[in-house]
Amino acid sequence: MWNYKTPGIPDEEFERTEEVPITKEEVRAIQISKARLSLGQTVYDIGCGSGSISVEAALQVESSGKVYAIDFDLKAVELTKKNLEKFGVSNVKVILGNAKEKISELPEADAIFIGGTGGDTKEIIELCHRKLKSGGRIVVGVILIETLFSVLEIMDKLDFTSVDITQITISKSRKTSTGTMMLARNPVTVISATKF
Repeated sequence: MWNYKTPGIPDEEFERTEEVPITKEEVRAIQISKARLSLGQTVYDIGCGSGSISVEAALQVESSGKVYAIDFDLKAVELTKKNLEKFGVSNVKVILGNAKEKISELPEADAIFIGGTGGDTKEIIELCHRKLKSGGRIVVGVILIETLFSVLEIMDKLDFTSVDITQITISKSRKTSTGTMMLARNPVTVISATKF
């Protein structure tokens, strides 16, 4: 289905619903690059939503790697499964449940993506820190300033290194009756760091 090694599968290739969020393709490509994935790694996708990060991460770590996709929303879990099937990805385990309860059951991770957390981002980062291997990468996508503040605060407390903050503002073209216009999307801030 996706015959390229580079991330950034077009959003329209994914199965989508209005109720379940998707990490947009340009933001997703940056997040995947910030995780510095390689073959055989173990990856978490916390708050997997539509599964777009799970699909892209699974393609990067290939069949020797494993991705654990977690979401508390049954619609998100079902949509993630549909997208995994659509892209022929079989190295992802999809987990329905609260990440705060499920993380402790997972094997150690080389990389962790954190998206939708229902306001529990700080606690989830603490739990993930315990499961992240030394030298492992964490990538957090946020849209709220308050969440950004809490992420930076907990990362500082946990002594993450190489903390990088990148704000991404994307505009996409759309045809109109008189030409092409650019439509801005909401800015997303991506915080990435390494566990010491």
